[in-house]
Amino acid sequence: MKTIQKKLLFILFILPLSIFAQSSLKGTVLDNLGQTLPGVNVIVKGSQNGVATDFDGNFTINNLKKGDVLVFSYLGFMTQDLVYNNQKEVSITMIEDSQQLADVVVIGYGTVKKSDATGSVSTVTTKDFVKGPVVSVDQMIQGKVAGLQITNGGGSPGEGSTIRIRGGSSLLANDPLIVIDGLPVDGGSSGGRNFLATINQNNIESVTVLKDASATAIYGSRASNGVIIITTKKGKAGELKVEYNGNLSYSKLVKKVDVLSVDQFRDYVNANASVAQQGLLGNSNTDWQDEIYQVATGTDHNVALSGGVDNITYRASAGFTDMNGILKRDNFQRTSIGLSLVGKFFDNHLKVEVNNNTASMKNVFANRGAIGSAVSYDPTQNPYNADGTYFQWYNSNGEVNTLAGRNPLGELYQNNNFGTQFRSVGNIQTEYKLHFFPDLKLVANLGYDEISGRTYGNTSVDYAYASAGNYYDNSDTFNNKLMDLFFNYNKDIKSFDAVVDFTAGYSYQDFKFKNAGVNFIAANNILNENATSRGRRNLQSFFGRTNLTFANKYLVTLSYRRDGSSRFTPENRWGNFPAAALAWKLNEESFVKNIRSISTLKLRLGWGITGQQDVGENYPSIPTYLTSDVNSQYQFGNQFYPTVRPQQYNRNLKWEETETRNIGLDFGFLKERITGSVDVYQKTSKDLLAFVPNPAFFGFSNADFYNIGRIKNKGIEISAAVIPVKNENFNWTIGGNITLQNSKVDDLFLDPKFFSGLATGGISGGVGNTVQNHQVGYAPNSFYVYEQAYNVNGQPIDGVYIDRNKDGIINEEDLYRYKKPASDVFYGLFTNLSYKNWDMSMSWRGSWGNYNYNNVDSQSGFKTQVVLNPSALNLNNSVTNLLDTNFTQARYLSDYYIQDASFVRLDNLTIGYNFTNFLNTKANAKLSLGGQNLLLFTNYKGIDPEISGGIDNNLYPRPRMYTLGLNVNF
Repeated sequence: MKTIQKKLLFILFILPLSIFAQSSLKGTVLDNLGQTLPGVNVIVKGSQNGVATDFDGNFTINNLKKGDVLVFSYLGFMTQDLVYNNQKEVSITMIEDSQQLADVVVIGYGTVKKSDATGSVSTVTTKDFVKGPVVSVDQMIQGKVAGLQITNGGGSPGEGSTIRIRGGSSLLANDPLIVIDGLPVDGGSSGGRNFLATINQNNIESVTVLKDASATAIYGSRASNGVIIITTKKGKAGELKVEYNGNLSYSKLVKKVDVLSVDQFRDYVNANASVAQQGLLGNSNTDWQDEIYQVATGTDHNVALSGGVDNITYRASAGFTDMNGILKRDNFQRTSIGLSLVGKFFDNHLKVEVNNNTASMKNVFANRGAIGSAVSYDPTQNPYNADGTYFQWYNSNGEVNTLAGRNPLGELYQNNNFGTQFRSVGNIQTEYKLHFFPDLKLVANLGYDEISGRTYGNTSVDYAYASAGNYYDNSDTFNNKLMDLFFNYNKDIKSFDAVVDFTAGYSYQDFKFKNAGVNFIAANNILNENATSRGRRNLQSFFGRTNLTFANKYLVTLSYRRDGSSRFTPENRWGNFPAAALAWKLNEESFVKNIRSISTLKLRLGWGITGQQDVGENYPSIPTYLTSDVNSQYQFGNQFYPTVRPQQYNRNLKWEETETRNIGLDFGFLKERITGSVDVYQKTSKDLLAFVPNPAFFGFSNADFYNIGRIKNKGIEISAAVIPVKNENFNWTIGGNITLQNSKVDDLFLDPKFFSGLATGGISGGVGNTVQNHQVGYAPNSFYVYEQAYNVNGQPIDGVYIDRNKDGIINEEDLYRYKKPASDVFYGLFTNLSYKNWDMSMSWRGSWGNYNYNNVDSQSGFKTQVVLNPSALNLNNSVTNLLDTNFTQARYLSDYYIQDASFVRLDNLTIGYNFTNFLNTKANAKLSLGGQNLLLFTNYKGIDPEISGGIDNNLYPRPRMYTLGLNVNF
């Protein structure tokens, strides 16, 4: 009994103490890839009790009691809570917070919270990039941003693109400025394809598009066409992480040009050709398009290593790409390395960042002349003669008929064109926050862009034409050096409930180039050495920007840049580019703040002036001279002397300027389950730079550069995303963007009564024919053609056009502007689904209101294309459109060939499965299967409606591509 009493007393004594007893908890924190995370903050909610995970992601926290809530937080990851229930050990997996990463956007010379951005800015991050075997950044963001239209130049691997932000602002130069890790870059050199393909797509973290002048004016003279800022990936502190990305691709031709079949061709020749020409028909059934195209394969591999300690992080990568084109012999190879180092020293007052991306490329350029030849070559002929040589047409004297079409396979295999290119882009940026004045930060950014390229090739000695045995070898180098020196002052003035952020500095950028080469003409045994040419351009700038925030809801941005360019004379050298923007966070106002369904509502107003100075020539306004080559020397006795001639120039040339006005609204509802923005803009470009014919006996050339006019662009951009479902197992996002645009030439400083506009848009067929025109009151590049007459059955009448001016004569006075290549509307749609370990992404693109000139039909669809004349000793095939028109001869300027090119395309569909503990290791992996260019809906009569510039002349077909991809993280 006494024993029992003692035990009860002991229990009664211990019980109150146990209530107040406190324990400890050990644990490990991992990221969503299963790798440990150092530096994660672990804090007891509502207290000062907290620790951080060590280098191995481990932590121990003491003085816990049951019911305490532990808060786990780390930059870039979602904050997580854990209720302590006397556990001894735990393992926490942090989920990457893409929204938190997207909340900070990169702008010129700094960053800003997305909620504090006053300009029209869009950012695309890794999770939103187009999936599949893309090899350049332009392909990764196609269809992802309102106001941004990207048109690939064709289906060749690594093909370049036409990039337009808000339709461009000029008659001459409409490419946006590209900035890579703070370094503005120019295009590539010879030997390459797409200069954006020199940056390995696996190394890109985000792409930010600056669209209105309030966002772009900080870049001044090069920002009229918008700015694209590319940010590469950086490492994170922690143990070594290894990531592998690889894919295998399979591509095939989707659609061929509709040409006459063998039977149709025979029937047409027998019905329309002479007896002698009918005798030229062969006995074969050759599909020349099948002969030149192939099923193509490709592969891409990339390995990245990353990690670091608290103050130094690193990321290094190496990649290899080898892709074949569907046109035989076409090949693109790229070997690349990337490096990023970030160091923080002196208690985080000094930050040093080093970036480098280097690529070496090898190209085999298949002769694209074979594409057109395959359309027009006689399908009744065998590709080879009995002796194995390529079939060709000959004249009666036994010589090769140089006016006849050429064997497409001979063009592919007897013409060799190769290219190599090396490019290294890098910078080192230091940021020093003064110890005695931490609100002030000094920044120095030193960067370089080195490019060297070579194109070389030859023609086989057994080639049947005059160029047999010729060869060429050309090389060039480009050097771009940058120095940015600026400071940033950021101060939170609590007494005024305001934040001041001020940046000002100086920029120096220097461009140099050199090119030279040789050309051997075998027939004359002449080796021409091209004179080495050199050039240099220099751009110097002063800039400043102030961001003011009041009460966390009223935002003001003011910026100014003064640029000086060596392209212009001292009187016109400097340009001034101011900008201003206002924003109002309506969601922070009391009358909106209480509406729980509204999470973001921000009104933006922007104005600014930007410039344009890219006119093709290095010094178009300064007198320069050209020294002759070896073929143009003057003889005195036995000595030959080079001659010198003046080059064209216009000393009155000056900056092209664009004024932009923008009003925008950013919105978010239901805790950001619905987000988006609407922008309305107007751009007016004046002093347009254009290459205009000179009057007779004026200047040193037939044409020169002038500032001649004004263009007005206006449009509406809408983008939105909705998350219908978001839970632990199932997430679904659907979104898209749509852009409505209109552009018109407002003035050309020339009387339209006596001036028919500026001719542009050269076509194949005839000599010097153009089908586009710039004229006041019309869209740039409007088609300029005759109005076709039709019979009662709706068929075009051969050679008959409408007399539009009613003078009884059909001549140039009857040409009219009909349609345009730019679309009225373009859009992109996407959806992302994930269910447990499965995920799926899908992207669509389309446009409406754009037209193409079908140059494939216009240069082949007439009788004399098949039968040149009764005595000709060759035959050519034609397109099936010939049977619809029955045109006897070329009708190049008929509006019959202007065709609706609106389209909807399923750009990409990718399905993936995520494996944990891949192959019984700690690695995670993802296996994906994707397809590109899967569906196309259009009424266009050519093989593909998506043509940059609107003139369809034997486009390299875009293939349908299937991809098997693997991503592994160790």
